[in-house]
Amino acid sequence: MTQPFIRDVDIREVYYPAPTLPETFDTTVLPVDKPGGWSSFDVIRRLRPTLDVRKMGHAGTLDPLATGLLIILMGRATRLMEQFMNLPKTYEATLRLGEVTDTYDADGKVTERLDPSGIRDEDLLRARDRFVGVIEQITPAWSAVKRGGERLYRKMRRGEEVAPSKRIVTIRSFEILERKNTDVSFVVECSKGTYIRSLAHEFGQALGVGAHIVRLRRTSIGDFSVNEAWTVDALQEVIRERCA
Repeated sequence: MTQPFIRDVDIREVYYPAPTLPETFDTTVLPVDKPGGWSSFDVIRRLRPTLDVRKMGHAGTLDPLATGLLIILMGRATRLMEQFMNLPKTYEATLRLGEVTDTYDADGKVTERLDPSGIRDEDLLRARDRFVGVIEQITPAWSAVKRGGERLYRKMRRGEEVAPSKRIVTIRSFEILERKNTDVSFVVECSKGTYIRSLAHEFGQALGVGAHIVRLRRTSIGDFSVNEAWTVDALQEVIRERCA
């Protein structure tokens, strides 16, 4: 029997930040700090046997290069996915000027190198201002976006031509923190659907020297912070101790 009330439930009632856990996981939301090098589904693949939960999903995909807050939903709480997806996201990131890659991040192949030595700090700020507010953004070809019912990255792996598409997103804030040689660190708060890889790529294009992401970490989703997230190892250890 379906229980539609779950869509109207206070998320905090089923949300368990570290180190709290429910007695059962039939209606549970867990914040997890995704490690670098893992896909978002790798986290679910690792947790599923430990938690013994059949229905499990995540709200908001993180690239393998990225770390940070991944919301894991279990059982009937998977019906809350859209609520989390609609919340604003905050990212801390570093881009590298002077290099363009096919994936817009350090996991890709460098396709162009340019000299960024002439870029001044005021140039960074002037370019940054162009990307605050409602903007049109290019969707990376190497992404999980579906076209014709298939993920774009699958088409790219087969060597198919993927025409770039665009989407409207909102950049609520874009703060440049520090510049070290060609690396620029920044913090962005943005709407759902925003690709920080694309933001870095287009920022580099606006400067005329190219850029790609070398570090990316999601620090919050709405009011939910990575500071209260479980690590995968800690969560597995607690569950094993409970079952011992």
